[in-house]
Parts: sequence; structure tokens; C-alpha cells
Amino acid sequence: MSDAADDADDAAVQPSDVGSEENAPPVAEKPYKIIFEGNKCIGAGRCAEVADNWEMDITSGLGRPQSYFIGEDELDENVRAAEVCPAKKDEGVIHVIDRRTDEEIAPDPHGDGTLSVDW
Repeated sequence: MSDAADDADDAAVQPSDVGSEENAPPVAEKPYKIIFEGNKCIGAGRCAEVADNWEMDITSGLGRPQSYFIGEDELDENVRAAEVCPAKKDEGVIHVIDRRTDEEIAPDPHGDGTLSVDW
């Protein structure tokens, strides 16, 4: 592998580096977190159609989560929200992260758990 490829791997954003874990609920209580690329949201509203955690902001016209930390009981609907998001063509702007493993569960377009943000 080239030095440039090594540098790119070293620069990859880790899910645990995004957002504040300082005020987060315990991992045992809310083992998943949402990373939302709000600046890339196109306001399609599909997230709000499939998940109670998502709503459309009347002022901005964009989606937003009500909570960035979720439990097992909220996982399926938030995974579905990430999967149906049309922004970024199958890579979405909603990312569901397992806080225990620091891996992306959805949409996981690379199939390897790496965070697929476009920053």
C-alpha cells in the first residue's frame, strides 16, 4: 500500500470522535448513536415517514432526529430511516453507529462498518 493510502486510512473519521460522549447516556442504556450530516439533507422527509425519532423542521424544511442516542427498541426504525434516505445516493446522511463496536450499522455502503460521512 502506498504512503498516500496509509495517510487516507489514518485520516478516516472514527464514529466515537463525532459528537460529545460526555453527556451521553450510558452505552448499556442507549448502545446506538445517530450521526447526521444535516448539511447534506435534501428534505425529502422519508426519514420522518418511517421513524418516530425523525421529524421535519418547519423552519428549515430539513429532517432532524429527536434523539442522537437510541436503544434497542428504536434501532430498527432508525436503521430504516438511514436506508431510505435518498441523499448522497445510497450512502445517506443518517448513520446509525453501534457505540460498543464503533462501527456503522446503517447504511454501511462499504460493507465493513466504516463511517461513510462525506466531510
